[in-house]
Amino acid sequence: MADDLFKALADPTRRTILDELTEKSGQTLFELCGRLSTRHRLSLSRQGVSQHLAVLEAAGLVETRREGRYKFHDLNTAPLRQIAERWPLPGAPETKESTP
Repeated sequence: MADDLFKALADPTRRTILDELTEKSGQTLFELCGRLSTRHRLSLSRQGVSQHLAVLEAAGLVETRREGRYKFHDLNTAPLRQIAERWPLPGAPETKESTP
């Protein structure tokens, strides 16, 4: 398990970005900046948000896709499942990952 996953989750701003992507996946940088500003009163530059997204992407928590000139950001929860599988609760039933 990569340390960059825990580094990404350690920052409250990055957790807020993940919250926003949980609510509405597939947002552009412009949309995320607007939501962070209006809903959370975070005054971050576009470059600042972009740097946070780069950390989240390096950790595997955010995936990007391009459509024309737009870049969309989607939440990927697979790394979070790896944490839960690494330290299961005692007595919890084992979960087997299904293959699509």
